[in-house]
Amino acid sequence: MKVVVTGTRGIPDILGGVETHCEELFPRIVRKNIDVTIIRRRSYVHDTLKEYKGIKLVDINTPKKKYFEAIMHTGKAIWNAKKRRTDIIHIHAIGPALLTPVARLLGMKVVFTHHGFDYDREKWGKAAKFMLRMGERLGVKYANELIVISDVINTKIKRKYHRTDAHLIYNGVPEPAFVNDIDYLQALGVAQQKYIFAMGRFVPEKNFHQLIKAFSALNHRGGYKLVLAGDADFEDEYSCKLKKLAHENNVILTGFIKGEKLHQLLTHAAAFVLPSSHEGLPISLLEAMSYDLPVIVSDIPANLAIRLPQDVYFPVGNEEKLAEKLREIMDKKFEKRKYRLDEYQWEHIAKQTIQVYEHTI
Repeated sequence: MKVVVTGTRGIPDILGGVETHCEELFPRIVRKNIDVTIIRRRSYVHDTLKEYKGIKLVDINTPKKKYFEAIMHTGKAIWNAKKRRTDIIHIHAIGPALLTPVARLLGMKVVFTHHGFDYDREKWGKAAKFMLRMGERLGVKYANELIVISDVINTKIKRKYHRTDAHLIYNGVPEPAFVNDIDYLQALGVAQQKYIFAMGRFVPEKNFHQLIKAFSALNHRGGYKLVLAGDADFEDEYSCKLKKLAHENNVILTGFIKGEKLHQLLTHAAAFVLPSSHEGLPISLLEAMSYDLPVIVSDIPANLAIRLPQDVYFPVGNEEKLAEKLREIMDKKFEKRKYRLDEYQWEHIAKQTIQVYEHTI
């Protein structure tokens, strides 16, 4: 069986929820004797790899333009898949799904994974949101098989499009890599269990500006610091203002990080915060949970669906309530938390995805 994957910027070590999803999932699928090719966007790639853990990698030039790159990349990827005589093209996310009918007209089977309602993201204007809604509609209507990553998405798809045969396959969480080393922490100027940690793209819906304001209102209570890992894919007015706000409030910005540096920050943090107004199924939160960290999360449907204890949630957008949750963390002794993550194991997710492929052909 040949599968071509598009809708991701690429792997390995490229930041993003879909990118992390693909980096974890497809090496496991390849080990089950399935031929997988991932079409990468060359502008995000910083290596010369032709293969990664058995996955074939093909790099395609696309302009790094916020409004055009995904759709242009997907079009080229579909044509590449056709030339490869692939059995299945697996499209990730609703933007790239706009071209699902094209893949079907070219005679290919399509599996579409719906990762979230991207048209709810604040960064998009009216025209972009319209195209994203069309992508969702066409992907749901014309894909041979539909995968959704959360109950929230599944419920909405049933209500909006009356498609009741979607496969509910959750995002997964990798095995934690606890580390004793603290050299990166020392380089940042933070101490073990004396910093609050958050990570993600610098886009409005992540609400990092509200986190900074809530944290700063506590005047570095107890000597705690705030560490924010991430950056913007495209530097814009919001990301510039966020960085300025961070510098004015002595917030530590690490940029995009992976590997050992990220493992150190997750191992030794006092708590992890996810204040978002929009998520699909947040891999960053699952990852923090795998490190047994106390978490503070907004009460949006995607976060509530993880079914955490009620006391970790705060009303989305409410800086005062967020500050209260931060104060509670800072005022008590650090204790690890244990979470049940059985539903989010990648080996199980790979088996479920292969079953969808087998059903498709």
